Amino acid sequence: MTTADALQIAYSPCPNDTFVFDAWAHGRVPGAPALDVTFADIDVTNGMAERGEFDVLKVSYAVLPWVLDDYALLPCGGALGRGCGPLVLTREPGTGLTGKTVAVPSERSTAYLLFRLWAADVVPGEVGRIVVMPFDRIMPAVRDGEVDAGLVIHEARFTYRNYGLHKLADMGEHWEATTGLPIPLGAIIAKRSLGEARLRELAAAARTSVGMAWDEPEASRPYVLEHAQEMDPAVADQHIGLYVNEFTADLGEDGYAAVRGLLERAAAEGLVPPLGRDALAFP
Repeated sequence: MTTADALQIAYSPCPNDTFVFDAWAHGRVPGAPALDVTFADIDVTNGMAERGEFDVLKVSYAVLPWVLDDYALLPCGGALGRGCGPLVLTREPGTGLTGKTVAVPSERSTAYLLFRLWAADVVPGEVGRIVVMPFDRIMPAVRDGEVDAGLVIHEARFTYRNYGLHKLADMGEHWEATTGLPIPLGAIIAKRSLGEARLRELAAAARTSVGMAWDEPEASRPYVLEHAQEMDPAVADQHIGLYVNEFTADLGEDGYAAVRGLLERAAAEGLVPPLGRDALAFP
């Protein structure tokens, strides 16, 4: 739905995002502002946020330390969870990563932060070269020997065996084992310049859109499958079931603790700038 005063929003074509935003994007959330939707990979939306583009964006939690002066973190609509972390894949089982080349979806991604925190604890010596690739290129690159290992996200955790690849490690398992917290993956942010009243309105619209999707999941199915890059419908359902959960409706105490914990640990490793005391507070 596009009007002259519609809010510009960018999120990925992945099933969890299209499922969450379907009702809102199609004007079915009563009283919600119209949306002008752009689909973009998470690495692209992270860059948009750093440049101050668009009113509302789905980004990696990892990019928040660079953008929270201009954007507020919405307390809903994003992706956290348990048992849903990024995976490190290799062509041969048990491949060590010391001195190896690893493909990652972004160096400003939550997956990358989780990988670096895992590597600091587990990999002897130093990982070799990091290569940034679109996430859908990573598994073919590992399979074809272009890189030694790949850090994968999204539905790749369900499909990597189709490429003959092996799971070296699950970043989410390491995170949960060392912190006891859910895994923070993707955040919804909105420009602070919209004002507190509009930000609260956006949060309410996102929460209502999530609720409507849960209440009538078949209503979102055409939108989900249209943008799911020829994904098998059963995989799309698995994707939604894993990444859309109680934290999508509301971050809650555990969600905020997970986000702050990730960014504070990453800052201690020199991976991100330190967060301000109230940087995550919602107006």
